[in-house]
Amino acid sequence: MASLLSKFRIDCTDVTVLADIRKAANDSTVKEFNEIIGKIQANDSQLVPLTQAELDEHKERSNRYMRIREHLKQQSTQSTLIVMTLPMPRKNRIPAALYMAWLEILTKDMPPFLLVRGNQTNVLTFYS
Repeated sequence: MASLLSKFRIDCTDVTVLADIRKAANDSTVKEFNEIIGKIQANDSQLVPLTQAELDEHKERSNRYMRIREHLKQQSTQSTLIVMTLPMPRKNRIPAALYMAWLEILTKDMPPFLLVRGNQTNVLTFYS
């Protein structure tokens, strides 16, 4: 990863690979996520409420975002700005309430976040 970043002249000193991303999230993070889901469903009548089947269907992906949050809290709470790729919203595949919960769990009580998303066009080119 460091060599790839250097090809784009992005200086980095540390690269952390999240090898344990599939590990189950901590109970406190799961509780926080469930509270977010509850608040979203209680406060926004425009969003279709989530069913247990939808939550179960996207359980692995939800766990991944909870694990990313845990790593962000460990590594980035003192940061001035966090830049991260915006999770890909998939219309008619992922319920809006669940997508909003993922964004909330990633950014809640964190330093300023910049979530970036491209338009499927490559903008960085390197010649080897």
